[in-house]
Amino acid sequence: MGTGTKAEEDGKHKTTQKGCVIVDVKVQNALMADGSELPVASSETAGIVIAVLSSFVNGCTFVLQKKGILRSREKVIIGQIGNFLAYNVAPVVIVTPLGALGVLFGAVLASWILEEHLNILGKLGCLLCCCGSIVLIIHSPKAEATSRAEFEERLFDPVFVTYILLVVVLLIVLIVWIVPAHGTSNILVYVSICSLLGNFTVPCSKGLGLVAPDAFGGGAASGEALALLLGLLGTLAVSILTQFYFINKALECFSSNIFDAIYYVAFTSSVIFASAILFKEWTALAVTDCLAMLCSLTVVCVGVVLLRISQAALISWRKEPTKDKMN
Repeated sequence: MGTGTKAEEDGKHKTTQKGCVIVDVKVQNALMADGSELPVASSETAGIVIAVLSSFVNGCTFVLQKKGILRSREKVIIGQIGNFLAYNVAPVVIVTPLGALGVLFGAVLASWILEEHLNILGKLGCLLCCCGSIVLIIHSPKAEATSRAEFEERLFDPVFVTYILLVVVLLIVLIVWIVPAHGTSNILVYVSICSLLGNFTVPCSKGLGLVAPDAFGGGAASGEALALLLGLLGTLAVSILTQFYFINKALECFSSNIFDAIYYVAFTSSVIFASAILFKEWTALAVTDCLAMLCSLTVVCVGVVLLRISQAALISWRKEPTKDKMN
């Protein structure tokens, strides 16, 4: 009796342990299938790595462009490919500001390969870009899995549609009336056009990665997804080509250092505002994280401005000798 009871209890104990293991495996598999915290975190890390590598490639192409090996057209194409991959695995609010690292890498490589002098303002700008990017990564929102249906629903949300229509009207006014009158005399005209076009390039880049699997999956909704894919692709092509055209026009009239600095700040602000309306990535952040991201974004922008201005500034720690007034 006692031996049989003990054997039965041991058997139940083993069955219970085995059942717990089976349940744990099922729970882990369910979490992995639903997009658990681990895959999301790993995909976000991959997005950050891709964004940093893309910035490094952009910095290298900047140096190659100055040596005459690459034209600006190839530089834009390379940058868009890297951004396309990063936007699809990480939040927009972190990928876009990390583009500042391209300016940092370009300045460092230029001082090393092209033997360009990097003065104290440039070094301070590099430090601010690094510090701001680190704080931005720490406080950034977690990447959320977004399906095609959810993206399509957000794309046709009345608030976002109203915002996009206002952007289109503003672009028409700038291109048709403002550019002929003030385009060559005011740098903010070309900066505004190129920055507003970012409201189309970034959502389209992220949307292509979400729509493509359904468009070529052969399911019931493949026809609708394919139409949306072609619409996003056409919008992306038009916005990139228009942006490229006005960037070249701006560089013909203004200094590239000043234009790049102002353009980075305006483009980043415009894209983050558009992504906040479309993807609502800020809603998952606490107030402290929002403030930290705003402060880090400001630090990065200041760093970019210092890097660009430093290339045209002459700074010396030595006191200038006073001229003899008698002469």
